[in-house]
Amino acid sequence: MPGRGTLVEAIIPFARSSPDLTPLIDRIGQAQFVLLGEATHGTHEFYWLRAEITKQLIRDGACRAVAIEWDWPDTYELNCFVRGLGAAQTVAEALAGFERFPKWMWRNSVVRDFLEWLRAYNAGRPAEQQTGIYGLDLYSLHRSIHEVLTYLAAVDPEAAARARERYSCFEHFGGSAQQYGLAAAIGVVEDCEDAVVEQLVELQRRAAEYLRRDGRRAADAQFFAEQNARLVANAERYYRAMFRGRASSWNIRDRHMAETLFALSDHLGLPGQPAQIAVWAHNSHLGDARATEMGWHGELNVGQLVRERVGRDAVLVGFTTYQGTVTAAHDWDEPAQRMSVRPALLGSYERLFHDIGLRDFLVVLTDSNGRPLVTDMPTERLERAIGVIYRPVTERQNHYFHCRLVEQFDAVIHLDDTRALVPLDPPRDWHEAEEEEPPETYPTGI
Repeated sequence: MPGRGTLVEAIIPFARSSPDLTPLIDRIGQAQFVLLGEATHGTHEFYWLRAEITKQLIRDGACRAVAIEWDWPDTYELNCFVRGLGAAQTVAEALAGFERFPKWMWRNSVVRDFLEWLRAYNAGRPAEQQTGIYGLDLYSLHRSIHEVLTYLAAVDPEAAARARERYSCFEHFGGSAQQYGLAAAIGVVEDCEDAVVEQLVELQRRAAEYLRRDGRRAADAQFFAEQNARLVANAERYYRAMFRGRASSWNIRDRHMAETLFALSDHLGLPGQPAQIAVWAHNSHLGDARATEMGWHGELNVGQLVRERVGRDAVLVGFTTYQGTVTAAHDWDEPAQRMSVRPALLGSYERLFHDIGLRDFLVVLTDSNGRPLVTDMPTERLERAIGVIYRPVTERQNHYFHCRLVEQFDAVIHLDDTRALVPLDPPRDWHEAEEEEPPETYPTGI
């Protein structure tokens, strides 16, 4: 572990072709939660290095799960694939459910290669030594309802009938969770909150009865169903809250992701021996919100909630880049494009790192007790965040925020120039973006 020193002294360069990130692996150690971020949702190097770090954690024997920024039921298909379960025999079949915008986040060449590697790694290992992959997000309200009903129809038909009745309050909105949220928020219809909470509580209360049937496989199936019921309850709140402002809906979403993460750790771990979980999501979810403008404006995130729960048994790793290309869209639900990423602004951490003059490097910012290791890091600077929407023309307003990096992350990997993530099915117009852009009307999609 590096000792205290200046930023220049703390820099650990590495070769992109064969990165040696041993100091980061040493800093992670046996941490329960390893939060591996990304400054964009469309940079090849972020995804590739995150996968390489995770592979090393898996090979070291501690990492039992990879939790990603996507919905629980779709990602569970990936979990079955990498563990040799279920019907999918190819990555293409396992990723078939990843069709909503922005599908390139997980339907891309890096994720494909990682899933194939993980399936091969798990092959022949007993279930308790395999590593799974799970989703943290909550956008699958109707799919999750279907999964709860399917599970209960198999184990308890009478309970399935009760669940169907409770969930029927969503039936009048044509499968649109947003339309339900708007109607409930303005009082046009009675909300479904009590019904979905009742369903979650009943499923939890009867868990022991359902678990007596088939050992470990029954435990996994019950946990899968319970997480879907939890998702429905939290998604119902989220879609009502999204019409009351960003902070309220953002907080519900990140609380759900953190709840799912903690439940997953409890499910996979042993008494006194929690499972190590690697988390793949945007920096904005995984860096501690209390050290950023979002936190100063009332928003929390997964990184904050994890630190509050387990303290220094979590390691938060951020990624930054100075310039290059990125896969993103001009607007929500538009096709992916390969866009140019402008050089980082003066006054940003990315510009500070660029001016050091090295292409790729690691900075370990804190020791295992959370004490800062870099003595001269600026207290506060700008940091860039590109989600699935990128608007270079209004970059300062849309894609930068102030933060205190040493409090936000335990380590940062800087890649000075980066290239766009390659979608598995790129549109024909996946090309360099033009500078002309429409005015801002939608969120950045982080």
